[in-house]
Amino acid sequence: MSLLTALVVFVVGFLSGVVVRWVAGLAALVALLLVIFGVAAPEIGLVNFVVERYYQGNELLFLAGLLFGLDAERTRELVED
Repeated sequence: MSLLTALVVFVVGFLSGVVVRWVAGLAALVALLLVIFGVAAPEIGLVNFVVERYYQGNELLFLAGLLFGLDAERTRELVED
């Protein structure tokens, strides 16, 4: 894996963590409704391509970025103090 690929996977994880922090409650509610009504997600070729090509095998790097994104606001507060 190149440094650029590692950086992109980490940044995507970081941004995902930030987004999860912002809309976690809404996402959980929508997911619950989709499960209750049995609605399946449509097949999106680009998402499958990215997951198969870059995400698989880089789960820990993505998770690290996700966790940094989730805790970014608290970390920023601690650093500023």
